[in-house]
Amino acid sequence: MKVLVIGAAGMVGRKLTAALLKAGQVGGQEITDLVLADIIAADPPATGIPISSRAVDLSAPETAATLIALRPDLIFHLAAIVSGEAEADFEKGYRINLDGTQHLLEAIRLAGLKTPYRPRLVFTSSIAVFGEPLPADIPDDFPLTPLTSYGTQKAIGELLLADYSRRGFVDGVGIRLPTIVVRPGKPNKAASGFFSGIIREPLAGLEAVLPVDVGVRHWFASPRAAVGFLLHAAAMDTSGLGQRRSLTMPGLAATVDDEIEALRRVAGDKAVSLIRHEPDPVVAGIVAGWPQAFLAKRAESLGFVAEQRFDDIIRVYIEDELGGQIG
Repeated sequence: MKVLVIGAAGMVGRKLTAALLKAGQVGGQEITDLVLADIIAADPPATGIPISSRAVDLSAPETAATLIALRPDLIFHLAAIVSGEAEADFEKGYRINLDGTQHLLEAIRLAGLKTPYRPRLVFTSSIAVFGEPLPADIPDDFPLTPLTSYGTQKAIGELLLADYSRRGFVDGVGIRLPTIVVRPGKPNKAASGFFSGIIREPLAGLEAVLPVDVGVRHWFASPRAAVGFLLHAAAMDTSGLGQRRSLTMPGLAATVDDEIEALRRVAGDKAVSLIRHEPDPVVAGIVAGWPQAFLAKRAESLGFVAEQRFDDIIRVYIEDELGGQIG
């Protein structure tokens, strides 16, 4: 099986790559080639699996055709700019988040016109495809109602994925990721970045800024769960999806205050004291329109799983990023 990871240099992309190399197979099929693509070249580890890394821009029309010429059997499409950046730079958001996706789907379709070709494509969407007014717990059949450019771009991507799958060009699975916490490394431009920052920085003995009220409620999963979603989507039987090719992933509904109290239980009062409340009306305005909780029964029935307690999400970060030690 040839596997292509687009967006391989990002946090989830790096973790997915590591999981693929460790397993050496997907759904019982051996990985024979692994291609990593991103705007900057990923740094793949030494491995027995043939692996290559390419620095490419998916928004350039010719890039997708070059990658699909390799005829990968399985494609993970993770490449995107994040919510805050897409809102701040309208043209860049549509160029990367929408044009890149459309170029990829069209390259797959055109490749299949020459010789039969129908790869599995796992597309990372987002719960940002939903916006107010919303029920407290959003069911699987709720319509797409994005209130940001990023959410709109992902919603259009879902529709394209469904149509290209319906026409038989691709075997697509869209997974709407919860907000992924706790993200390692430095903060990014995502409006949701503070959800990770108020855990990550205090665990490192650093001050963290909280730009919203502690009562803000949201939908979360860990990076480990996100990789699990991707791998399951890659190997699952898609016959049960029907025409609805995108799924809201399971997660955990928690308020900011729930996060803080989980941090207190795991790391103590000293860590919590490093969180400074500094309201940011721009961030608060974006977050206010986001969904708070889901009834992800469809994904759960198809075998997707996530954490049940925020304490567990914090412990995943400590185990995977801090070697199991804090302080």
